[in-house]
Amino acid sequence: MKRTYTIGLTLCLFLLALCPVPAAAYDQPSVNLGFTSFMDGAPPAGPGLYFAEYIQYYTTDDFADLAIPDPELDVWVSLNQFLYQSNQTVLLGAKWGMDVIVPIVSLDSSPLPDNGTGMGDLLVGPYLQWDPIMGPNGPKFMHRIEFQFIFPTGKYDDDKVLNPGSNFFSFNPYWSGTYFFTPKLTASWRLHYLWNAENDDPFIGFGADDTQAGEAIHCNIAASYEVIPRMVRIGVNSYYLKQITDSKVNGHSVSGKEEVFAIGPGALFSFSQDTHLFLNTYFESEAENRPEGERFVVRLVHHF
Repeated sequence: MKRTYTIGLTLCLFLLALCPVPAAAYDQPSVNLGFTSFMDGAPPAGPGLYFAEYIQYYTTDDFADLAIPDPELDVWVSLNQFLYQSNQTVLLGAKWGMDVIVPIVSLDSSPLPDNGTGMGDLLVGPYLQWDPIMGPNGPKFMHRIEFQFIFPTGKYDDDKVLNPGSNFFSFNPYWSGTYFFTPKLTASWRLHYLWNAENDDPFIGFGADDTQAGEAIHCNIAASYEVIPRMVRIGVNSYYLKQITDSKVNGHSVSGKEEVFAIGPGALFSFSQDTHLFLNTYFESEAENRPEGERFVVRLVHHF
């Protein structure tokens, strides 16, 4: 059903040292860019325990706004998600739930030194889920608010440019919803705000005592159409990230905000009410101060 993450890139400050002017970029943490898409407003089978496995492959040879000769980066990410949706109403008609995601990240880059394969940053998110608003022909709208925390538990080495973990705490709450134009045609979204704490042990090659990635907004937006009743949906999925405040080095603001947009096709296969398979592809464009590449996501969700 849910959430989380994009690739564990901490391309941090080694890259910045290559720039001819002071700049901050490539320092945003791993967040959910494209991992969630269709029917995102509620768990697919109501209250209970869910497990989801996400497999993502990201590849790029384009590092926007950085003069790096012949860069290459391939990232594999496995997200292991445990989600519990209660049947207990707690606030404003919403029912509480808990979301926990344990990522494993594998990095392969050239010419930049990477930290290989290891655990990424742990995500924990208590949330409020509202029951669907029903219409004459089924649900019309369903939505959720999650208060998502990203803890710096991932593998990290300050003499590596690329790390599975970010080495700083982030707060990344979101609102997600699904609107049914008809029983077959839906639009879904997940709107995030991202705040990042300081990294007090940044890459040693830059010589900084601490850094802090700027605040950002990011979202996933998708539209789907049911082509086989209760079995297959196809559609278009997209994501967008924009950094809205400057990053800081040693407490001082520096230039260089991140931005990227991506869009591509996707499909949802429902084997039963309890088991669902998502396939999503994204092609990035309009990147600023971050990589621009292609992303492929497979997600299996099961309700126990």
